[in-house]
Amino acid sequence: MTTKVRTLISVGLLAAAVACGGGRPTGDTEGPLRVVATTSIVGDLVRSIGGDVIELETLMGAGVDPHLYKPSAGDVRAMASAQVVVYSGLHLEGKMTEVLAEMGTRGVETVEVAACVPADSLLTVAGYDNLHDPHVWFDVSLWQYAAACLRDALIRIDPENAEGFQERGDEMITEFASLDAWVRERVATLPEDRRVLVTAHDAFSYFGRAYGLEVRGLLGVSTAAEAGTADVQALAAFIADRGLPAVFVESSVPPRYIEALTEAVIARGGEVTIGGSLYSDALGSPGGPAETYVGTVRANVDTIVGALSRSEP
Repeated sequence: MTTKVRTLISVGLLAAAVACGGGRPTGDTEGPLRVVATTSIVGDLVRSIGGDVIELETLMGAGVDPHLYKPSAGDVRAMASAQVVVYSGLHLEGKMTEVLAEMGTRGVETVEVAACVPADSLLTVAGYDNLHDPHVWFDVSLWQYAAACLRDALIRIDPENAEGFQERGDEMITEFASLDAWVRERVATLPEDRRVLVTAHDAFSYFGRAYGLEVRGLLGVSTAAEAGTADVQALAAFIADRGLPAVFVESSVPPRYIEALTEAVIARGGEVTIGGSLYSDALGSPGGPAETYVGTVRANVDTIVGALSRSEP
C-alpha cells in the first residue's frame, strides 16, 4: 500500500468519524475536559497532571507497541470527539501521523509532549540527520520537560482548573527529579565492566547516555525494522567477547529476537541468560508494579541491575 493510499484511508476514517458526531467544540467548558492519550506512558502523565477534572481515554494499553500501532475507526472517532489529544511525538506513533496532523486542523487541541524536550538534548537516528530517537522518557530528567509541557498546555486550554494543573504538574516534576537521582545511585552500584545493556530494540539510548551504560539493541529505533542473520551474529560475538551475563527481552517486542540471540551466543561457546523483561514503549498491566511511569522506571532499573550484577551468566 502506498503512502498516498494510506493517507487517503486515514483522512477518510477521520471524515467518517466527524460525520458521526464530533462532540462539543474545544472551547466548551461544561463537564470534564475530554482528553485522549495515545500511549500508556503518555496516558499516565495525563492522568497524573489532569486529575479528576479530566475525562481520559488511552488508546494503547499495556504491552502495545506504538511503532506498529494502527488506529482503528473507533480510535479515530475517540480523537475526533475529544477536546484534547496528547501524544508522545517524534514519530513514535508512526502509523498515526496523518490522523494526528488532521486532528489539529479540525478544532481538536493536540499536544506533542516530546516536542518540548530541548533540541540539543535529542539523539538523532543513525543515517537520518533530521530524524530523532523518540524514546526520551528513558532519561527521567528529559521527561520532566514533557510534564511541564503538558501542565502548561492544560492550563492554557482549561484556565478554570489552572491551579490544580499547576500543583499536580509541579509535584510530578519534583517526583521525577527524585526518581532521576535514584536511578543514578542504583546504576552506580554496577561494576563498570557490567554497565552494558543489550535489548530487543534500540529504545534505551537516552537511558544509556543519562546513566552511563553502553547500549546495544538488536532491532533499530523502530520495531518496524527486522534483524538479519548478520545482525544477530555480530551482536552475539559482542556479547560473547565481553562476557556479558544477561540480555533482556521487552514487554512490547516478541521474545523470539532475543531468544535467537542467546542461541547464537551459546553456539559461539559463550554463556548468557535472559535477565528479564523490560518495559520499553508501554507500561505494565494495571495493578502490577509497572502500571505507572515511575513504577516502570523502578522495575526496569531493578531488573537491569539485578541481572547484570550476577558474577556468572
